[in-house]
Amino acid sequence: MSNMLPAMTFVMAAMCRMEKIDVKKVRCQAKIVGTIVTVAGAMLMTLYKGPIVELFWTKNIHPKQSYADTTGTTDKDWVKGSILLILATLAWASLFVLQAKALKTYKNHQLSLTSLVCFVGTLQAIVVTFVMEHKVSAWQIGWDMNLLAAAYAGIVTSSISYYVQGMVIKKRGPVFATAFSPLMMIIVAIMGSFILAEKIFLGGVIGSILIVVGLYSVLWGKHKENKEREGEMEIEDEPIKPIQPNMLLVGDIEANQVLELQKNEANDKLSTLVLTMPIPESPIKHNSDHK
Repeated sequence: MSNMLPAMTFVMAAMCRMEKIDVKKVRCQAKIVGTIVTVAGAMLMTLYKGPIVELFWTKNIHPKQSYADTTGTTDKDWVKGSILLILATLAWASLFVLQAKALKTYKNHQLSLTSLVCFVGTLQAIVVTFVMEHKVSAWQIGWDMNLLAAAYAGIVTSSISYYVQGMVIKKRGPVFATAFSPLMMIIVAIMGSFILAEKIFLGGVIGSILIVVGLYSVLWGKHKENKEREGEMEIEDEPIKPIQPNMLLVGDIEANQVLELQKNEANDKLSTLVLTMPIPESPIKHNSDHK
């Protein structure tokens, strides 16, 4: 059920308008198809085994485990367990979406947000332990593998993981971060084959290929979306050259000088016209001259 994490996160992000879905665009189609293929590959690795794939480092190793058919033995609480797994996966997907929202508030305080998440998780774990575990020996700490496991879980899988997860969500979004979660099954299968000499089945190989193909499709769609978003931001943020005050003063001075020159030229033309115009003689003088 935990393999449904990318699909649940994608649906919740789309409902919260964190992911733009336009079925007509190829990048959105790639994200949707990639998410479905990734979930299908992860479910195939879980539900289908098939024949054993012989590898050169596991040929001569025969573990004592017997891969008997256990389809007849069913657990009476499988319905309850399935419901709890679905709720846990839904809560896990909600964590990614809520973290994306919280990062907008804690934009410059990501380490404080990580500390807050780990502190709340510690309080929750203490309450659950008090309710479910009634033995005092469960709280004893010794210099053994239990201490190493607790330290590794607290430092690596909680603190560092949440911090890096927040950085990825801040840059690429929650869907991008959860798209890599099915890779965990592939890594576990490879490490189990190398270290514990576990058998790899055909269903695991086919499921791994589907996971890689779906993951590549999602990453390609997100890459195209980020390129389009950056292009739109460059167009919107194209700088407009501001007019400096000095330029305004210079422009005003030049405009005033041009106006003054035009006025002076007009006055000179007017005075020249006045001087060159003939002065008419008076009629009295004209009559006296005839006499």
